[in-house]
Amino acid sequence: MLKSNLKEIIDAVESVANEKGIDQGIIFEALEAALASTTRKRLGEETDARVAINRKNGDYDVYQRWLVFADDSRDLQFPQRELRLEDALDVDPSAKVGEYVEVHLPSESFGRIDAQTAKQVIVQKVREAERAQVAEIYKDRLHTLVSGIVKRVDRNGIYVDLGANAEGFIPRECMIPREPVRTQDRIKAFLKEIRSEARGPQLILSRTAPEFLIELFKLEVPEVGQGLIQILGAARDPGARAKISVKSADPRIDPVGACVGMRGSRVQAVSNEIGGERVDIIPFEDNPAQFVINAMQPAEVSSIVVDEDQHSMDIAVAEDKLSQAIGRGGQNIKLASELTGWKLNIMSEQQAEEKSEAEANRLRDNFIKALDVSADVATILVQEGFSTIEEIAYVPTNELLAIEEFDDEVVKELRNRARDVLLTQAIASEETDGEHSDDIMSVEGMDEALAEALKAEGIHTREELAEQAVVDVVGFGGLDEERAKKLIMAARAHWFANEQ
Repeated sequence: MLKSNLKEIIDAVESVANEKGIDQGIIFEALEAALASTTRKRLGEETDARVAINRKNGDYDVYQRWLVFADDSRDLQFPQRELRLEDALDVDPSAKVGEYVEVHLPSESFGRIDAQTAKQVIVQKVREAERAQVAEIYKDRLHTLVSGIVKRVDRNGIYVDLGANAEGFIPRECMIPREPVRTQDRIKAFLKEIRSEARGPQLILSRTAPEFLIELFKLEVPEVGQGLIQILGAARDPGARAKISVKSADPRIDPVGACVGMRGSRVQAVSNEIGGERVDIIPFEDNPAQFVINAMQPAEVSSIVVDEDQHSMDIAVAEDKLSQAIGRGGQNIKLASELTGWKLNIMSEQQAEEKSEAEANRLRDNFIKALDVSADVATILVQEGFSTIEEIAYVPTNELLAIEEFDDEVVKELRNRARDVLLTQAIASEETDGEHSDDIMSVEGMDEALAEALKAEGIHTREELAEQAVVDVVGFGGLDEERAKKLIMAARAHWFANEQ
């Protein structure tokens, strides 16, 4: 019954393949697989079958087949579709282990339902092949701006018709919050990824990605597209506010003014495209502190302290400007931090002064204790910007001599004391490293990270840990109270063992 139907399907395959530019072989292979599945249902699900269709006239052959195993193999599980070699040779004298042997079955007419299944397979394969073609075309457009017409909007996201049988999808999390989007709206988006899915490649778009904002400026600002102005980064709170950093390759061009445009026309065009999102344009600076000051706009920074070791900065602003600097819900400070890549700590001028004074007192006390110097000498060292013993020991002598209160004798004595301190610390460190590795690591429940954290707090040995109270170690290396109790009891275990 399917003989004539198959001939019609062959004609349909040729027509569709030519129209869509799809390889006929892909459709025929899927069609053969579908008919083989129908045959297996008729013979029994445990069997295996193969269907071969003549590409020219639509005739087909049906085979039942078995996978061949070695005679001594213990891997056989399905006798209906597996044979040992000695039995396979009775079916086909040329049988080999790992290959199939087949028996030609009488051709049976496939029913109308089977024909319908075959047609469905063709439709499915055509769609999959079209998606694959679209993915191949858009592979070169990955991470660029695309535009299309909204086909539909549902709770999962927005489906966008990109033209030429291409469809993009904007997931809910990549949509600008509260942005009104309706069917037939023209919309732009950033091609974020081409995702492989069971039903074929999917073009995933985004309107919240920072890169989308950069691409919009490339579109609106010719100088950016020409490479005269560089956009070095962007940070966004989608639908609310954004910051971009810009730099000019030509000193005659003002990068901020070019991006803003005449009467704000260029930045306004970008803002309108992203739901009215306010965009701050920040001039990039090679000096990280100045770049952060720029990024904090519109807030004015009173002072800034850079901690390169922690990759952070303390920013002080006037008390009445603190809320502006932080922004609604921390928005301004968060965007500035994302844009610059620095951890930013915002505080009032008074808080900054108190913190600076506390830090200066800590450094002064450390110098007094370590170098055995007077408070006056320690204060001078702090005021001159010295913060570590290493700096005093190894900074060029002329820098110390440049300090008005110091002469050759004082400088020489300070450097000698500093180097003695460092030598003593190095010897102690070698000793405690040995104790740490052979001793504290033997405490049940201890790990390397926690041992290093305890060492930084002056707890180097099992005995030193045993002498601690729980409240003294909670918080070290993220240690909670429960684990602290267990570790201290484990460290004290040898005390009780000795008593027994």
